[in-house]
Amino acid sequence: QVQLVESGGGLVQAGGSLRLSCAASGRTFSTYGMGWFRQAIGTEREFVAAISWRGGSTRYADSVKGRFTISRDNAKNTLYLQMNSLKPEDTAVYYCAARYSRGAAVTGISQYDYWGQGTQVTVSS
Repeated sequence: QVQLVESGGGLVQAGGSLRLSCAASGRTFSTYGMGWFRQAIGTEREFVAAISWRGGSTRYADSVKGRFTISRDNAKNTLYLQMNSLKPEDTAVYYCAARYSRGAAVTGISQYDYWGQGTQVTVSS
């Protein structure tokens, strides 16, 4: 089992940047595929980005391609999401998620087994 804690959210102006972190407990972080999802008020949770267990495979939602970068440091048990050129529509609670898998990165919410509590990102216009 793995526990996930997100950090790095906050308030930023449009065009700005933030880096989210997700600290994972346990010694088997390197065997988990990881993902970032987000949920804005009144909407369903949606996929943002995913990365495979060794980082060799990544996936992005079309809405964030070219602006967001997912990465991981297995030595530090940490997942990252670098967010650049932020837009007001990026405002949401961002969640990291984990799935025990040595396969490619996946995008489905139901494919992930463990979730963090979320961190709020607010982008002002």
